[in-house]
Amino acid sequence: MSTAKTPAPDPGEPQPLVELDDVSKFYGNIRALEGVSLEVHAGEISCVLGDNGAGKSTLIKIISGLHRHDAGTLRIEGEDTSLSSPREALDRGIATVYQDLAVVPLMPVWRNFFLGSEPTRGKGPLKRLDVARMRETTRTELLRMGIDLRDVDQPIGTLSGGERQCVAIARAVYFGAKVLVLDEPTAALGVKQSGVVLKYVAAARDAGLGVVLITHNPHHAYLVGDRFVLLKRGAMTGSHLRADISLDELTRQMAGGNELEDLRHELERAPVPTHLGGHPAKPAQETENTGE
Repeated sequence: MSTAKTPAPDPGEPQPLVELDDVSKFYGNIRALEGVSLEVHAGEISCVLGDNGAGKSTLIKIISGLHRHDAGTLRIEGEDTSLSSPREALDRGIATVYQDLAVVPLMPVWRNFFLGSEPTRGKGPLKRLDVARMRETTRTELLRMGIDLRDVDQPIGTLSGGERQCVAIARAVYFGAKVLVLDEPTAALGVKQSGVVLKYVAAARDAGLGVVLITHNPHHAYLVGDRFVLLKRGAMTGSHLRADISLDELTRQMAGGNELEDLRHELERAPVPTHLGGHPAKPAQETENTGE
């Protein structure tokens, strides 16, 4: 664990909503995450990129309160903390939308929008769900995010994957999230649906939320990202601001950088020996254009 002290923040700079400083997580002797730092600012999208096994899921679990970190510092709005549960994270304004979306497919869109937080009307034995309010609120909040559904009474399972992701984003915004963590929201989607989801991710950013976009796709990340953190085998291999890195370089680092170049050399086709049907290499002078 690093003993270096983090310099005091500049009073003139905006305070990060969430900040991870040299955070690590171990499961016995297994290093799931080590020495990772990340800043999430209001109105910005911080992208975390990495292949399977890079540590992205562990990072999500720490930010969402599912697992405690073992070393380093987690700050929420400048306060050192250690989240003990997802409910505590929600109470602190951190909402997580997982790739497998916790929805009930046969329930209508409005019921899924309020699932677990349903408003009621009446008292005692006359207490019942305020269905009219839930329908109207769902319709209004989706429109506010630019989502125009045909009918909020339709089962959410009839929506496309991109539309379900957008409903989950609008729900998090409505219930007061300050930080929105998105777990591979475009992983199982085609190009058009991915574009729809990224549009609403940008809408959440423009609404003032700090967004953490977990992805393995550098092209999607670069379309909307302001900050980029690259993970590999639980360690941070890069941290960049958008102004400091190009898409080509981000893609190169994501793909393995020098390791990919070494692999290319290893996979190059070797010359076939002449006795196996190969052709002898032409002398250099014969390949020059002499003009004759």
